[in-house]
Amino acid sequence: MNQYLQQDIKFLGGVGPKRAELLNKELQIYTYADLLNHYPYKYVDRSRIYSIREIDTTLAYIQLRGKITSLIKEGQPPKERITANFSDGTGSVKLVFFQGLKFVETNVKIGIEYILLGKPAVFNGQISFVHPELDEANKYDGGITSLLQPFYNTTEKLKRNYIISKSLQKTIALVWQNFQGNIPETLPETILQKANLLPLHNALFNIHFPQSHENLKKAQYRLKFEELFFIQLDLLYQKNVRLSHIDGLLFQTSGEYLNTFYKQNLPFPLTEAQKRVVKEIRKDLGSGKQMNRLLQGDVGSGKTLVALMTMLMAAANGYQSAMMVPTEILAQQHFKSIQKLLLGIDINIGLLTGSTTKVARTKLREQLTDGSLHILIGTHALLEDVVQFKNLGLVVIDEQHRFGVAQRAKLWQKNSQPPHILVMTATPIPRTLAMTVYSDLDVSVIDELPPGRKPIQTIHYFDSKRLMMFGFLKKQLELGRQVYVVYPLITESENLDLKFLEDGVEAFAREFPVPKYQISVVHGKQKNADKAFSMQQFVSGKAQIMIATTVIEVGVDVPNASVMVIESAERFGLSQLHQLRGRVGRGVEQSYCILMTSYKLSNEGRKRLEAMVNSNDGFELAELDLKLRGPGDLDGTQQSGLAFDLKIANIVKDGQILQYARDIAMEVLTSDPTLSSESNKMLKINLQRTKEHPVNWSVIS
Repeated sequence: MNQYLQQDIKFLGGVGPKRAELLNKELQIYTYADLLNHYPYKYVDRSRIYSIREIDTTLAYIQLRGKITSLIKEGQPPKERITANFSDGTGSVKLVFFQGLKFVETNVKIGIEYILLGKPAVFNGQISFVHPELDEANKYDGGITSLLQPFYNTTEKLKRNYIISKSLQKTIALVWQNFQGNIPETLPETILQKANLLPLHNALFNIHFPQSHENLKKAQYRLKFEELFFIQLDLLYQKNVRLSHIDGLLFQTSGEYLNTFYKQNLPFPLTEAQKRVVKEIRKDLGSGKQMNRLLQGDVGSGKTLVALMTMLMAAANGYQSAMMVPTEILAQQHFKSIQKLLLGIDINIGLLTGSTTKVARTKLREQLTDGSLHILIGTHALLEDVVQFKNLGLVVIDEQHRFGVAQRAKLWQKNSQPPHILVMTATPIPRTLAMTVYSDLDVSVIDELPPGRKPIQTIHYFDSKRLMMFGFLKKQLELGRQVYVVYPLITESENLDLKFLEDGVEAFAREFPVPKYQISVVHGKQKNADKAFSMQQFVSGKAQIMIATTVIEVGVDVPNASVMVIESAERFGLSQLHQLRGRVGRGVEQSYCILMTSYKLSNEGRKRLEAMVNSNDGFELAELDLKLRGPGDLDGTQQSGLAFDLKIANIVKDGQILQYARDIAMEVLTSDPTLSSESNKMLKINLQRTKEHPVNWSVIS
């Protein structure tokens, strides 16, 4: 990169040390290059100047050319303001300023011609503009200009210090005016030609100072492609390194444990999808390369059974397995269900959680180090330094997005040679997100439910139908079924008009009185012992209704539970609603999910609820959730160091660019896996620049 562009922004005219420090902290802008890489988030077309008599208040932003005819300060602090009259000969409008009054008094002059940019509104029957931009008409054409004005993201703290979008625009223009020479290219000529991309220099100029809509579109495409291309190149390059340099443990046999389990203990025939996934895993384990596989499947699709069969293969080859899950409830559930499945098979299983006693811990550690413990199931407790294996060969991670990559690395480091990795999730991952975050993993999907399962019927009720909902629950309870009721909050919130658990417990206790009905309550603020007791009451059938928060989102499997009621359902995202719904429908009886809401629904909330009612397809819902809410932190990337803080690309809207960038990255690495050719040296240098972590995270999923 040019030395000029690496200069500290404090040396730039109009910035200085104080403003530079603010830009460092608020926007992570340190150098001139960082400024050029701070892209606008929108543009306003300034190709037309309106007359005041043409103003239509439905327009977003418009330009006027005229003069300030009066400037008056009104009111007393803190409600002080400045109002001005602006006229262009065809009429007049009112300008209102509530902030930066000292600046307005000093810089805005009566009688000078201005170009005004702002959003028109009507107040007390008069057209007005609040905080419009004002440029002196005789200076408007000075410097680098564009008919498409860029708007830059800023923060409240920057605004309070008068660093607004317009000042950022002027600062970026100053960098460009003082710059001599071309910005060094980051992509080889072959890729520029193949993808029909603008050179980087031209793209950066047109992203900040677009001379036309067409130039802006080309600049955006170039910069989006580059951003997504280097993410794909990084992930695929790491996968190449893993496969070529890191030997995997060789599992040479499926073994007697698996054969016995398959013939004698299998609770129901495997679905075709499960058979396909087991075959893919067996191929990985016998390849001599480290398995790094993501197993996706809806709640209840049989992922745990596949994981157990994989752990039995590890045991048959003399290796131990660790299964890490996010909650103690889920760990206990897996432990009990796997114990039951392995009845009569000589496999030693252990459970390690935060509440495991000191005596039990000591025994577990002894069995781990002497190799007599085949499978250890647990929570974060597995990561403790004192937990050491004799021969760890397989790590299974359930609901992996709840663990950071650094945490997962701790398990991997418990072996001299990297164990095989099987990552499981019941949160369906949209195709574009999977390509971005999980490009370095091989993906398996269980897209069938076990035989006999019926699709869950989902119903949306407004609060006015609460009595109807209660009546429906009573009918289900009379049939011997059980019911979940989930609330978004434990206690009442002053800021949020939402149903809360404490009030719900009282309401349900009135409607479903003892001794005819028993209610158990579970939430995150309970002690572990109280939580476990309440959970056991429901699991054993002693309590017919469980009232809970989302603590039961994962880890509760009660086949007799046939109804899930979700209060203030509009509060939850689609993926979470789908996860909660998956707590029922685990038996052979018809199950139901009832979404309760108030009438106050946003358009987005209404779309989510309609989607839940109309679809049981987790992948379809995940795609819609991504479109409605963005990627969020579904993948735990805030902990992982993945280059997911996208500056210009959007993995939802730019899915086609992402796919194209991935295809080209694969072509490059297919012909040159180590990026050692002369033409790809540039890519290797720029790839290293984009990498923040030297660790090959793909080894540990």
